[in-house]
Amino acid sequence: MNIPSQSYWMASVDFPEYEQLSGNLDVDVAIIGGGITGITSAFLLKQSGFKTAVLEASRILHGTTGHTTAKITAQHDIIYSIINSKMDEESAKQYAEANQVAIQAIDTIIQQNNIDCDFSWQPAYIYTQDENYILQLQNEYETALKLGFSASFSEEVPLPFKVKAAVRFDNQAQFHPLKYLLALASFIPGNGSYLFENTKAIDIHTKSGPGYEISTDTGFRIKTPNVIIATHYPFYDGDVMYFARIYPERSYAIGITITDTYPGGMYITAENPGRSWRSHPMDNGEELVIIGGEHHKTGQGGDTQIHYQNLLETARNTFQVKEVLYRWSTQDYTTMDQVPYIGPLNSKDPGIYVATGFRKWGMTNGTAAAMILRDYILGNENEWAPVFIPSRVKPGASAGKFVTENVDVAKHLIKSKLKPAEKAEEKIELQAGEGKVLEIEGKKRGAYRDMQGQLHIVDTTCTHMGCELSWNSAELSWDCPCHGSRFTYDGKVMEGPAQKPLGKIENKNV
Repeated sequence: MNIPSQSYWMASVDFPEYEQLSGNLDVDVAIIGGGITGITSAFLLKQSGFKTAVLEASRILHGTTGHTTAKITAQHDIIYSIINSKMDEESAKQYAEANQVAIQAIDTIIQQNNIDCDFSWQPAYIYTQDENYILQLQNEYETALKLGFSASFSEEVPLPFKVKAAVRFDNQAQFHPLKYLLALASFIPGNGSYLFENTKAIDIHTKSGPGYEISTDTGFRIKTPNVIIATHYPFYDGDVMYFARIYPERSYAIGITITDTYPGGMYITAENPGRSWRSHPMDNGEELVIIGGEHHKTGQGGDTQIHYQNLLETARNTFQVKEVLYRWSTQDYTTMDQVPYIGPLNSKDPGIYVATGFRKWGMTNGTAAAMILRDYILGNENEWAPVFIPSRVKPGASAGKFVTENVDVAKHLIKSKLKPAEKAEEKIELQAGEGKVLEIEGKKRGAYRDMQGQLHIVDTTCTHMGCELSWNSAELSWDCPCHGSRFTYDGKVMEGPAQKPLGKIENKNV
């Protein structure tokens, strides 16, 4: 599949440029992160009368939000029966209402602001072709009915293959996420509010009085009584050790055209390796069919090119594929109980809020997070907030997963240190576009030769906690199998929790 890695959403819009922070500021709310949570939070808070500043380390909407499948749905795999059994029915109700109201909120914002973003109402299906999942889907269906969803149970779906069981949710939706969010972003600057790009928040400092001071890589600072951390992985941990409470996964998508007809609707499998389906009208009038899936722990997926090939094979077994136009991947974090953390970061910093762990369902969870965090800052009670509160302790819901995931981290930390690397020849033989871990002068190094023939060598020890990195051949990045940090082939940080770049190694044997 010899096409560049780019999502349809990123390829089909023009991004305006926003200025870099160029002086010290005082605002009511500082929002760190320019994805769906950050942009929506700033939009809603400005509407509520607050002066806000969004700080984005690179370009807005270029991260996970720009690489989604963009389903606006409250149907998040099998989730309600899990929350109902491991927490309680009230928690499941709060999660359900938050995400279903988020759909309505997006629709209302679109209508009130005349945003053209290809919004359409669609049913959402979760289905299985494995009889071992039938009972789980029946439980999910029964729980959904109790929670008030317009849901139905079936043994067929409109897609052209047979299934064992399926649950359908009505009143769900889809859209072009960047057309929507770029419109929201355009409303933020002005009247004391700001949107800054290429402005990386470095740290949050407690002042002698109330409030906080945010230092940035520009050398300038922002003072504020309220901080929202919407950076995907919380860049500021507040001694909560989020790296041990959430785990990263990567997933993949391709965008194709077909000669037959897509039946409409949004779909996802209950079983692994996971398949997600939806379509989208392109600006040229053709319909793009988007197939996603193949999720795996970051840095543990083997040859990443294979995941795209697997998706294409699924597409060809289902439709008459005309052309593969796009391919992209993304990363998201999951909490141990599968419910996002939304609310106060910790007990000692009441004005710092966090939103993370959306489990690849960021369109509604991110919007719900913005509404919940707005209410925290306004001092209003929010009826959905309890299920998402980061300080929750529900041993039955997450203790086993906590142990499993952190044992996995320890295993990869030790295994990666012991695993020998291929010894490099005196002259490093790598083709253009090829990367691998090599033993160079007795030490593990990451080597990549770019398309111009230049060799880039880095230290493959993650700067977060010392795990050894894996080469991601599809995205040309060095990925950490422990906590999900990612680095460009020449060592720059792409994804946290790492904050420092990889060490660059000089080598004459190019």
